[in-house]
Amino acid sequence: MNYILFDGGVRNSLLPLTFTRPVADIRIGILTIREKWEKHLGLTTTTITEEYLEDKYPMVELEENILINASFCPTDNLVDKVKSLSENEAIFKGEDVIAFYTSDTQEEVNFDTYSQIEFEEELIQVKNTSDIFTLNGKAIQQDFDLITKGRTSMPIPAGVQFLNKENIFIEEGAEIIFASLNASEGPIYIGKDALVMEHSSIRGPFAMCEHTILKMGAKIYKDTTIGPFSKIGGEVNNSVIFGYSSKGHDGYLGNSVIGEWCNLGAGSNNSNLKNNYAEVKLWDYETDRFKKTGLQFCGLIMGDHSKCSINTMFNTGTVIGVSVNLFGSGFPRNFVPSYSWGGAAGFTTFQMKKVSEVTTEVMKRKNLLLDEKDQKILDYIFEETKQYRNY
Repeated sequence: MNYILFDGGVRNSLLPLTFTRPVADIRIGILTIREKWEKHLGLTTTTITEEYLEDKYPMVELEENILINASFCPTDNLVDKVKSLSENEAIFKGEDVIAFYTSDTQEEVNFDTYSQIEFEEELIQVKNTSDIFTLNGKAIQQDFDLITKGRTSMPIPAGVQFLNKENIFIEEGAEIIFASLNASEGPIYIGKDALVMEHSSIRGPFAMCEHTILKMGAKIYKDTTIGPFSKIGGEVNNSVIFGYSSKGHDGYLGNSVIGEWCNLGAGSNNSNLKNNYAEVKLWDYETDRFKKTGLQFCGLIMGDHSKCSINTMFNTGTVIGVSVNLFGSGFPRNFVPSYSWGGAAGFTTFQMKKVSEVTTEVMKRKNLLLDEKDQKILDYIFEETKQYRNY
């Protein structure tokens, strides 16, 4: 069977994170949603996504296909039902379709003609950006159980303090030096070739992916994920960092989502609670206005390739687009459009030639290249987001 992950109706509510990736490639827990499905299915998947992303994330259609809504994270029971789908069958969760069968000769999909199977069990569904951090603890536990089943952790090194050893899993090549691991409230996963430096304190649920570095004295609170090839210091609480990003120095990051190839300068902080303890609003790309989140704690949402200088201060519920360069004193506004250059004193457009130069140099530090596919994606987003830049 051929499995295809599709963005569904949530793509726009997950901007700016989905400007540069399909919904399937959002990281929540330890793995991306695509990696979860592929691990459960034992097969690779392809994607139905925005046209400008298709060169990088192509779709392969075969004679028989099962399309899966990428906003849903898999469970064993759900995967069993997905695998057993046959012609004219679909799985629903309330009004949302989870998965359905199609053939290459099928001209249209009309669910009124399908046998609709209702899935009753609770599922993790990522419908908006704040779901990524609010549901991250549950996702870490699910991924931890999936990844570690039937496997044995590398031993906890001498000199490391720990609680609840059976809830700690260390992959091959990881190095932990005189750190503190408290897995009494949830699992701690340390990825392959990761480095936890001296006097770092970690409280689970926590996930640290491959080749990531925790700097000396880092303080990591529960429900936090640090994606691959990242470098993190200071204090982090209930946040998800997708990967290839740096917060290498002191400063606070809480109830936040940071994309790939981002950098937070030394001493940068975000507020995650309003002074009046009121409900936090976030910029909503679907309505082009701020929207209530239902949350009292909500920090920073930052798109890929964005950077901020030392001592940057972010207000509660700030959304930063793609390839933003922030600097200067004071709080930048709560919504900063993609390709903005400046700060509280004002913005100009971060021109594409300069963006490409910076991105090339940043990726080179990780021995990767800004290829033609990625450049075309950045070019498209630059044009697509012009409407927000009135500089």
